[in-house]
Amino acid sequence: MRRRILLSILAVVILTTMVLGLPLMYTAWLWVEDITRNDMQDRLDRMADVIIAQEGANGMVEGPLDTRGVEPLVPDGGHLVVVYPTPPDRVTRLDLGVPEVTDPLIESLSMGTSGSLRLEQPPTEMRSLQWRAVGAVSLLVVASMAAGTSVAVVTAKRLSDPLRDVAKRAARLGEGDFRPDPRRHGIAELDRVSDVLDSATVEIASRLQREHLLAADVSHQLRSRLTAVRLRLDELVEHPDPDVVEEAQAAMAQVDRLTAAIDELVRASREDEANPATVVSVLDELRPVVAEWERPFEERGRRVLIYGDAALRSPVTGPRLREAAAVLIDNALVHGGGTCSVRVRDAKVAGRAPRICVEVSDQGAGISDDLAPHIFDRGVSGAGSTGVGLALARALIEADGGRLELRQRKPALFAVFLTAAENGSGATMAGRTAVEPGLPVVGARPRVGEPR
Repeated sequence: MRRRILLSILAVVILTTMVLGLPLMYTAWLWVEDITRNDMQDRLDRMADVIIAQEGANGMVEGPLDTRGVEPLVPDGGHLVVVYPTPPDRVTRLDLGVPEVTDPLIESLSMGTSGSLRLEQPPTEMRSLQWRAVGAVSLLVVASMAAGTSVAVVTAKRLSDPLRDVAKRAARLGEGDFRPDPRRHGIAELDRVSDVLDSATVEIASRLQREHLLAADVSHQLRSRLTAVRLRLDELVEHPDPDVVEEAQAAMAQVDRLTAAIDELVRASREDEANPATVVSVLDELRPVVAEWERPFEERGRRVLIYGDAALRSPVTGPRLREAAAVLIDNALVHGGGTCSVRVRDAKVAGRAPRICVEVSDQGAGISDDLAPHIFDRGVSGAGSTGVGLALARALIEADGGRLELRQRKPALFAVFLTAAENGSGATMAGRTAVEPGLPVVGARPRVGEPR
């Protein structure tokens, strides 16, 4: 920033000095020449007075011209030509000074009808004065540029340092450092920004503390209720009916997954707790999610299928990916129609970092054109729901450096883009199974297969 400010001010200073300096140099050059010519005219006027004083009543010079009053007025190295009338009706010419002047400055003066003066002067002295005048103006230009540069350096430092401090403070605030900063810079606008940041720091810290406390309280209450539900389910596991036992065990598994999801969401809401991502097979992470949703789809006469390449691996947080996929599948169940397909494919593009794409689509009517631009906005829903699910799914995916997009409106197709793990990422290659795209993938239950 300092460099940009400095260059901007210097550009203005240089432009101003050039716009003013060059015309000033040209003016000084002409001014010296004008002074020299005025001096020559003054000499000619004085010479004319001497010659006119020698004229008689008839306007002619009787006898030889007395040049004692004229010769001292001829400049060094100059040449004077005097033409004056003499009787009877003749004109006499008189040359004084150097016989021939190279490239002279010439000034002339008319005296009556037949008399004249012509003064020639070498330009050496005038050129010397002109170059000295131009040099003086150049020194002034250089001095002004030096002064402008000094002002630019001081101004750039005075502006850039406070701006850099404010930017660093805003960055610390974004990183969760809510310590107040009492420093002020003597610039009213920046000091006002610092005051606002101080107020925002207090407010944000207070809100985060309240949100952490609320999240902790809510998670504690939910875990307590889920623990009570699990205890009741433990009793059903001892039931003599095998179907009841199976349903109880499935419900217990759902309770355990819900508890893990709650813990993950609480950890994700705390900036001071890291959730390390591990390299996992994306397809393997999504198989149990699809298996959980098979029965709700079957109850509506629909199917949910998953297929793709099990060798595609990504450094993601498993619970976040599963929760986001569950939101998309639930969205397809509630708002979509037909078969819901979950496809894991390679989204590699030449010249870009390798990517993995998870596509979740259905065969329903899709999303309206009015709703599509706001589909990920919190609180926006087209069917009277809370409008939180898709916003939460996007936040979970972005927390691992991924991206969630609506790729197609009718029928709806959502795409999750994840960073692909390279072979040198430290992940083990053992146990990886590749599946040709389009072939069925056997999940946790037999219903997981290739879409028709």
